[in-house]
Amino acid sequence: MSTIVIHPAKATWPHEFEALRARLCAILPEGSVIHHIGSTAVPGLAAKDVIDIQVSVDSLDSVDVAAVVVAGYAHRPISGVGDHCPPGVELPDAELTKLFFKSTGRAANLHIREKGRFNQQYALLCRDFLRTHPVATQAYALIKQRLAEHFADDEDAYYDIKDPVFDIIVDGAREWATRTGWTEPPGD
Repeated sequence: MSTIVIHPAKATWPHEFEALRARLCAILPEGSVIHHIGSTAVPGLAAKDVIDIQVSVDSLDSVDVAAVVVAGYAHRPISGVGDHCPPGVELPDAELTKLFFKSTGRAANLHIREKGRFNQQYALLCRDFLRTHPVATQAYALIKQRLAEHFADDEDAYYDIKDPVFDIIVDGAREWATRTGWTEPPGD
C-alpha cells in the first residue's frame, strides 16, 4: 500500500506531461487526442506527484494494449465498469468504461476513454473549471491535503471521500460550461 502525499504545485508538471505525451503519440490509434488531466494539470493546485494523461479514442477496441505496455505502461485491468458514477446519476456502463495503465517510469496514470463519453468529458470539464475558479481550486487542494493527513495509508478511504467532493465540483462545472459555452478543447 502506498502512502498518499499531497505536494505543492510544481512548475515542472506541464513539461513532464509533454515528455510523456510525446512518447505516446507513435503508439496510439489515428485520431487519438491527448490531454493533461487531473490535479497536476491545474496551475497552482497541490497534488500527488502523479501525472494523469487522458487519451480519447474513437473506440477502445482500436487501442493496441501490447504497444502501450511496450511503451512503458503496465496495464491495470479494471474490475467492474471503470470510472465511478456520480450519486443520483444513471448511466449505461459504456459511459464509464476505460482502459487504465500505470507508467513503469515517471509516476503517471494513463486513462484511455472513448470520445464523447461521460467519463471522457468529466475529466476535461473539471480540469477547465478548476483552471478558471481559484477559490474552488484552493478549497479542493485543502480537502485533498486534509484527507491525506487522515488517510495517508488508506487509498480506499481517501477516494471514498474525494470522489464525491469531485462530483460536487463537476456539478458546478456543468452549470459553468452551459453559461460560458464551454466546448471540449483540442489536445494538449
